[in-house]
Amino acid sequence: MRPQVLIIGCGFGGLEAARALRAADVDITVVDKTNHHLFQPLLYQVATAGLSAPSIAAPIRHLFRSQRNVTTLLGEVVALDAAARTATLSDGTRLHWDHLIVAAGATHSYFGRDDWAAHAPGLKTLDDAFEIRRRVLLAFEAAEREDDPARRAALMQFIVVGGGPTGVELAGTLAEIARHTLPGEFRRIDPRQARVLLVEGSPRVLQAMPEALSERAREQLAALGVEVRLAARVTGIDADGLDIATASGTERLASRCVVWAAGVAASPLGRVLAQATGCALDRAGRVVVEPDLSIQGHPGIQVIGDLAAAHSHAPGREPQPVPGVSPAAKQMGRCAAANIQRRLRGEATQAFRYRDYGNLATIGRHSAVVDLGTPVGPLRFSGYAAWLFWLFAHVYFLIGFRNRFVVLMDWAWAYWTYDRSARVVASAALNGASRASDAPA
Repeated sequence: MRPQVLIIGCGFGGLEAARALRAADVDITVVDKTNHHLFQPLLYQVATAGLSAPSIAAPIRHLFRSQRNVTTLLGEVVALDAAARTATLSDGTRLHWDHLIVAAGATHSYFGRDDWAAHAPGLKTLDDAFEIRRRVLLAFEAAEREDDPARRAALMQFIVVGGGPTGVELAGTLAEIARHTLPGEFRRIDPRQARVLLVEGSPRVLQAMPEALSERAREQLAALGVEVRLAARVTGIDADGLDIATASGTERLASRCVVWAAGVAASPLGRVLAQATGCALDRAGRVVVEPDLSIQGHPGIQVIGDLAAAHSHAPGREPQPVPGVSPAAKQMGRCAAANIQRRLRGEATQAFRYRDYGNLATIGRHSAVVDLGTPVGPLRFSGYAAWLFWLFAHVYFLIGFRNRFVVLMDWAWAYWTYDRSARVVASAALNGASRASDAPA
């Protein structure tokens, strides 16, 4: 019987690991609680009606249709037994492994205030994107019917909490929707009067970027009409808005549409793994891994992606923390697959080394910032050239030719017309009880 490789999660890391084992003499089982691989960097485009779900999601079974050593299962792992080398799914199914790769990803963190989640949805899944899109579109619909000026103003005030790439991209796109997409479609309101606020607790947006690019991003957001509130700590969120604390005191911001992009926590599977193996977790719930991405005392278990508290081990340099970005997850997936093959050959495993190719963030039409690592030093630029670079980079890394073609056509149409083709919610959404109509089967 061939060695059994179990991969939990088919995000960037899990997908890359399975593909890297294409020619290996192993049987692979990929388990995911959804039936699709999601290109998360463009998820905000679904949330803001720029793209439909199939443009950035691909069925996992379709991705592995020609890889005969892969079996795909739809299910959620709820328990692990390290001694017996088994994983138990929510329906009771037990799966055996000889080598385990855990790539379960991350979820939202509300910093101990999970009650805020009902009023400020995060953005990690297609369901999250559908819910945000529903709230945004229905806020304008409700404002059209509202006679009270104060309530109308609250409906037309959109707040994004968190100044990282997701928050910046969401805020910039919401401003474009209000100023370019919706004008002329309403009779009682002017969508251009909508306010978009970006609330960030630190002194600047895009903390991972150099300070000059961070300031350039803030300027581009302001040019789009986004009001950026820095050093503003959220102290409360409810159905009518949020409270922030600043150096000048506390302030109440009325809004019926708040989006959370401020915190990330590791998948709950990290705690399951800790109970099964005794491995250490960091403050974010990520699994502390060895240099080769395995768990101490369990060389057959590797953790990759956002769930791993990993370090890059470059020769002659101090280990550096690995950022929670998709290129890192893909590189960890390839490293984990290579180390499995080394173990099968009786060779020593190798430490993970992260190659940082830079950071990208788009702010809006013709606006982006780029920080690239090159052999001769960093390359940093912003504006139109950065926006073009961001666009083609994301199209290139999309999974599948059809996805690339559809996204490129949708963006070309939106560029010339300002139209956003996915502005559809089911009719029942008017009562607050629906999901978007293009959810994948």
